[in-house]
This record gives sequence, structure tokens and C-alpha cells, in this order.
Amino acid sequence: MADAVGSIDTPDAQDEAAESRKKTRKGGKRAKKGPLKRLALFYRQIIAELRKVVWPTRNQLTSYTTVVIFFVIVMIALVTVIDYGLSHAAKYVFG
Repeated sequence: MADAVGSIDTPDAQDEAAESRKKTRKGGKRAKKGPLKRLALFYRQIIAELRKVVWPTRNQLTSYTTVVIFFVIVMIALVTVIDYGLSHAAKYVFG
């Protein structure tokens, strides 16, 4: 019985060509630059990405902050109630 095209046992010719290209490439553009140039490029890319950010307006920031603070207060209250209940249950069970 013949193997199917692209089976695990018989890789395609394209796969073999891609593997041979990967093996011959060493370093690329990064290997040619010094560490200071790479660091400068890194910081330039950081600044470019920060320019793409859509910053919230003051009203959005205020509403988001309010929601987060309210959620944290609710979670603190919930954990406090559960802790208080479990401590009293432990005192009741263990005396």
C-alpha cells in the first residue's frame, strides 16, 4: 500500500527545503549590530509602541478607578465575612 502524500514517514519537498534554509541562516541582522545599537533600537521600538496606545480620557479613568476601588472593597468585605464565619465555626467545633 502506498504512503499518503505528506505523511509523517515521507516529508514533502517543501518541508525539506524549508529545513535546509533554516539550518544555513546564522544570526541574521541582530548579529551584525553591537549591544548599544540593539539597546537603542529596543527603546525606539518602545516609544513607537507607546505612541500607538489609545489613552483613556479623564472621565473614563475616573470611572474605571471607581469601579476597581468598589470591587476591591466588596472583595475585602466578602473575605472578612468568610474569615469571621470560619473562625467562629472552628471555635465552636474545637472548643
